[in-house]
Amino acid sequence: MNKIDNSIKFFSEAKKHLPGGVNSPVRAFKNIEGNPIFFKKAKGAYVFDADDNAYIDYIGSWGPMIMGHSHPTIIKAISKQLELGTSYGAPTKIESETAELIKQCFPSIEKIRMVNSGTEATMSAIRLARGFTKRNKIIKFDGCYHGHVDSLLIKAGSGISTFGLPDSPGVPPQLAKQTLSCEFNNQEDFLRVFEKVKDDLAAVIIEPIAGNMGFIPSEKSFLKLIRNKTKENKSLLIFDEVMTGLRVSLGGAQEIYKIQPDLTTLGKVIGGGLPVGAFGGRAEIMNHLAPDGPVYQAGTLSGNPLAMAAGSALIKLLISKNPYDALENKAKKLLKEMKTIFYANNISISTNQIGGMFGFFFSKELPQNLKDVVKSNDMYFKNFLNACIRNGIYFAPSKFEAGFISTKHTNKEIKNTIDIVKKILRKGI
Repeated sequence: MNKIDNSIKFFSEAKKHLPGGVNSPVRAFKNIEGNPIFFKKAKGAYVFDADDNAYIDYIGSWGPMIMGHSHPTIIKAISKQLELGTSYGAPTKIESETAELIKQCFPSIEKIRMVNSGTEATMSAIRLARGFTKRNKIIKFDGCYHGHVDSLLIKAGSGISTFGLPDSPGVPPQLAKQTLSCEFNNQEDFLRVFEKVKDDLAAVIIEPIAGNMGFIPSEKSFLKLIRNKTKENKSLLIFDEVMTGLRVSLGGAQEIYKIQPDLTTLGKVIGGGLPVGAFGGRAEIMNHLAPDGPVYQAGTLSGNPLAMAAGSALIKLLISKNPYDALENKAKKLLKEMKTIFYANNISISTNQIGGMFGFFFSKELPQNLKDVVKSNDMYFKNFLNACIRNGIYFAPSKFEAGFISTKHTNKEIKNTIDIVKKILRKGI
């Protein structure tokens, strides 16, 4: 049983300096009424906390540690660049080399702009879509999180798609009204809203595989409908693949669904674990960006050479190794055995996975949208997650987050995880 005395002490200290003691809200562990774990190192499939406890890690820095933590090839690439300088605020050859690698994986991307975060990528893609189409309205989907962008922090009340109310104080209602939110995987809901605003619809933005309401893939017919309607209407389709790009497959969700968006937002994997984002798409759209076009977007540290070095090294590894089938098989094995244990204890659980990205829900039926996820059992989730952490398993501390498995998770880690789940269930949750 892990003792986390230092994590408790560090969290208490952090609350004096940082709002909520954290720099990103989910880290506060409020969802599971726990104390956040403070880490000091990571290697392979493991993270190590401030009390020297080891955890089998199923978060992987929320996706980019697909080849495991501290991979020697990536460390070497960062170290080599480190000796040359950390940042120049000027162009480097490695930016173009990384862009070329991304284009190799994503045929829908003809030109790409590097930024510093996923939020910056979606914010910029939305601005570009509005500038290119000369329209104002955006359609998004309940439960799809696209970063803390003002115009995308919108919720739909009672599952009814309405002109948006801000989901956070500080978002002007006038801005919120430019965004409408529909139920994920609900064709009728989308069509009703689409018909209402199509004359002023700049873009539809969606996580084709949602990772911010747990793990919920789109139905292919749903994505096809959105693609057809946006094309007919000369509106843009934006795939938010900040989480799924190079994570569920080499070409992201768009490769799996065989549907090409007009714009794609990326992050996480393309920085090899360092802060990064990007957005790209058809050249005629991207050419509307300054300095070639009138849509302004800029970033002093965009294309940072350390992030580009790490990302380039990781993408090359993924192209050469193509680990996605093996990752999916590992995730499938883990979830299948977990399911067997829970059902033997008369606890309903549903699971899903694609290419090493996965989710589990304490519900009999697999959720298809945010409403379904909300209905899943909070008490079981909270108790199970806290028990896992106490026993050295690190799953995402929220039922609204996806999980990730790496190439460094071997049969040993999976077996140990299953043994711990059995131990937890014997004591009861």
